[in-house]
Amino acid sequence: MSEPNNQQPAIRVVMMPRDTNPMGTIFGGIILSYIDQAGAVEFRRRSDKRMVTVAMHEVKFLAPVLVGDLVSFYTETVKIGNTSLTARVTVEAKRGLAPHETVRVTQAEVVYVALDEQGKPVPVLQVG
Repeated sequence: MSEPNNQQPAIRVVMMPRDTNPMGTIFGGIILSYIDQAGAVEFRRRSDKRMVTVAMHEVKFLAPVLVGDLVSFYTETVKIGNTSLTARVTVEAKRGLAPHETVRVTQAEVVYVALDEQGKPVPVLQVG
């Protein structure tokens, strides 16, 4: 499997033993946290506004993530609304053990809203 659209990932992380669940694989919440962070990186590419996460659309795990895997979080902007930005985050894991295959872990769309200093929604992009 190759990098989506020949992109560089927003985040790339080696998974460590501290992140495992009782089954010995990486806890799904860890992956969700990195998805949110990667989406925030995509937001920052488009806007310098403060933002909050308002939604993370369905996340289905297609393959487990293992200790030692190099996990890449690729992002792209799906939609820019007036006060919101939707980022698609694609997650792939390169296995730490031979044969070092790369597997698709999941994909999610995350919605962020731009905020002003008082926490009120504002336009994502500067006008004029």
